Amino acid sequence: MGKKGSPVSLYISPWEKNGNENATEFILLGLFTNEDVKATCTVIFSLCYLEILSGNLAILLTIRGGNLGEQPMYFFLSYLSFMNICFTSTVAPKLITDLLVQWNTISFSGCMCQMFHAHFFGATEIFILVAMAYDCYVAICRPLHYVVIMSRRVCYILVMASVIGAFIHSLMQVLTIIQLPFCGPNQIDHYFCDIFPLLKLSCTDTRLLKIIIITTTGVLSILTFVALVISYVIILSTLRTHSSEGCCKALSARVLHIMVVLMFFLPLIFTYVPMADSVSNDKVSALFYTMIIPLFNPLIYTLRNADMKNDMRKEWGPQRLSEGN
Repeated sequence: MGKKGSPVSLYISPWEKNGNENATEFILLGLFTNEDVKATCTVIFSLCYLEILSGNLAILLTIRGGNLGEQPMYFFLSYLSFMNICFTSTVAPKLITDLLVQWNTISFSGCMCQMFHAHFFGATEIFILVAMAYDCYVAICRPLHYVVIMSRRVCYILVMASVIGAFIHSLMQVLTIIQLPFCGPNQIDHYFCDIFPLLKLSCTDTRLLKIIIITTTGVLSILTFVALVISYVIILSTLRTHSSEGCCKALSARVLHIMVVLMFFLPLIFTYVPMADSVSNDKVSALFYTMIIPLFNPLIYTLRNADMKNDMRKEWGPQRLSEGN
């Protein structure tokens, strides 16, 4: 029960005013209800968002401004950093502002737009991670053919295929929701618009749609994750048969990439293959792949990457900055 005089008790939903018409707006219930926790999290999430922007932008500009972009691994990494910025920017600004205001409303069209872009940038990240795994497999298991297989033309084709595949995926999610009637409660128990919380608000039977979404999005995530794990098992087993310094460096880089894949896919699978009808757990899982993973990606790809650190010193070191002045 809400406290006496609270905004919840005073709010009149669009359906109470307009009868059985479809929704014109939704209310995002967000992550927390405690005001002190909201204030603290506003500061934390704001700092995290600034770190995500600065870290991924530094990687993007370093790769684009130096010679690393000529290598397929860093070519894909630059796009991954760009997608991290875009993906988080579809969710974080709204999350931070909603923690500061009393009503966390979002229009129906704004909700559809947010869901489309979140799925588009998120799916593009997944496909780019797959492309990076393929690049890694070719580099380790077919080194003599690497230059021919991973040409710049092939790299651009893989990126374009990632974008097209993500567009089709996100468009299907939006088309699924747009056709549904919303004539009941308009409170989304989440901090951004996503397909499962919206399905729960529909005033029609959505059990078949949930099965279809779990079968497509959830199972596709699992199969992609399993394929990536198998490819990295093959790569690591190949690397173990070599003892050169170059192979040791490659092994270190691949272990970091595996960490990114695990941190991204496990919460994603937990969200889109629900084991129980609990949205609170989904919110925690979603926080992982919308805020935490993009925050750690720059650290993972730079701390133990000598090439990246050297190029960053050249691009952002005191000498380069003094030359710019």
